[in-house]
Amino acid sequence: MAAQTSRGEPNGASHAFSLEEGTLAVKAARAFVEAAVRGAPKSPAVKLPARFEKPSGLFTTLSKFPEGNLRGCVGFAEPVMPLAEALKAASVAAALEDGRFVPVTVGELEGITVEVSLLTAPKRVEADSPEGILRAVQVGRHGLIIRGGRQGGLLLPQVALEWAWGAEEFLAHTCQKGGLEQDFWKSEAARVLTFEAEVFAEERPRGEVRRRED
Repeated sequence: MAAQTSRGEPNGASHAFSLEEGTLAVKAARAFVEAAVRGAPKSPAVKLPARFEKPSGLFTTLSKFPEGNLRGCVGFAEPVMPLAEALKAASVAAALEDGRFVPVTVGELEGITVEVSLLTAPKRVEADSPEGILRAVQVGRHGLIIRGGRQGGLLLPQVALEWAWGAEEFLAHTCQKGGLEQDFWKSEAARVLTFEAEVFAEERPRGEVRRRED
């Protein structure tokens, strides 16, 4: 499965990952980003907990500091590879391969913060009406994936909070992200899925890592 681009999520659920694990993930992502941008011949050797060998979804988000503007965000919504491998692939792609931006340059590294979102497996919303879908989507906890044929959009949970969207706006913008009509989520052809995320981010470039909460 190819990596997907998105904008990066707090969730309100119980924590599956500790702050120490999240910090290790962010530091590893930073190392992968910097090595890729500097053109290092080999990827850095990073030590991650054994649980990072389990398949899981993940996104790496790069933002300009201090304004917070997006600089790159790539990841895997589905648990298609071990988390450690997904972290490396997403981090390198966020820096060099996000088609919305030119590749990150060495001169930018001092002004970019790194954020890692560790995802639960997506679950389809089982509802028999648009109203049922609206009731099922919990803003601030859920990220969204909406699929229709070969098209599909994904937005991370924190996006709805950052833009102060309600559930209906969140659904509409996720459709738009995937090149679908904004009300496509109401269609019988739509597949609406939710997922949750634990988000860990640098406070400043190479700074302390904190868990992003609601």
